[in-house]
Amino acid sequence: MMADESHFWARTGCSTDASGRFSCATADCASGQVACNGNGAIPPASLVEINIVENSGQDFYDISLVDGFNLPVSVSTEGGTGDCGTTSCSTNVNAACPAVLQVKAVDGSVIACKSACIAFNQPQYCCIGNNTPETCPPTNNSMIFKIQCPQAYSYAFDDPSNLFTCSGAPNYVITFCP
Repeated sequence: MMADESHFWARTGCSTDASGRFSCATADCASGQVACNGNGAIPPASLVEINIVENSGQDFYDISLVDGFNLPVSVSTEGGTGDCGTTSCSTNVNAACPAVLQVKAVDGSVIACKSACIAFNQPQYCCIGNNTPETCPPTNNSMIFKIQCPQAYSYAFDDPSNLFTCSGAPNYVITFCP
């Protein structure tokens, strides 16, 4: 069985400068173009992760706030068999984001919320050298994301019930700002 994992995210505050370089205030991918050309989102970004297993295997999908939050998001399936549930982070986490994790626009409004790993780059927040759920528990900062969006992953070893499964779904529907 082969699997293909894909990440999806939405960028905000995008524009093109006088030289033609495209960039975004949140979740930019640093390509300088609308197309990311294989680059991932620069955190913080609300991510949808979908792992599609070929030959009608069981697909896995989730919402991850492990690298932070920029927009509410949901993902559901059309068709398929098994659980095939909808997962959502429909709350604006930016409204509950502590000052130390906030990313602000020029006007001072909060446009994204960094994870503690991104903000502090410390092993206890990034699970560096702490490779198990026992040695890398949730922190007060990761719990901010979990309280706002209980169905989303909020840290590296978050509850495995946040992983959704479906077999043979022909389509996945991703909605930003549900």
